[in-house]
Amino acid sequence: MSEEQRSLTELVENTEGEVAVGPVIDIAELACIVEAALLATMAPLDMPHLRRLFDDTVAADEILQAISHLQERWQNRGCELVELADGWRFRTHAKIQPHLDRLNPEKPPRYSRAVMETLAIIAYRQPVTRGDIEDIRGVTVATQVIRTLEERGWIDTVGHRETPGRPALYATTRQFLDDLGLRSLTELPPLETMQGALEGVPEA
Repeated sequence: MSEEQRSLTELVENTEGEVAVGPVIDIAELACIVEAALLATMAPLDMPHLRRLFDDTVAADEILQAISHLQERWQNRGCELVELADGWRFRTHAKIQPHLDRLNPEKPPRYSRAVMETLAIIAYRQPVTRGDIEDIRGVTVATQVIRTLEERGWIDTVGHRETPGRPALYATTRQFLDDLGLRSLTELPPLETMQGALEGVPEA
């Protein structure tokens, strides 16, 4: 029996509160449902949302098997299924993107040097205060720079430093990781490549 034909058994609770064997769903059908959900949404879907598709009756490891099945199926295509900080999402291959950009000639936003330098400091030194950023850059950080990054969803206030004035501590968000195609901060690219990667991301 092939992997695609292999059946997956769901566990459901009967009226007496006992765990019993419920409906059987094969991996092909499971993968089909997961695939449809991922293609129907722009945002990544995490495991709780994927399990909700099946009313929490399908185990996480079974869904992971379906995801692995989909990743194999989508190899050598224009899109790929990737795991990001907020879950799984389909995205186009980088080599395909220039062709798609011709359908939408509007240029993605370009950010000032001050914005990108501030974001880089926050990403690689977080959590940091505005004062920390100013000490590193050697110039004052304009309020608009911080506001731009907050509105883009790339940074957020995560606390306050217990010093006079209790300045805000800034750190990057999961949206920042998603836009870079990363699962965690340990996968941050070299500093010199980050700006190019983010400038290719359209505004939400």
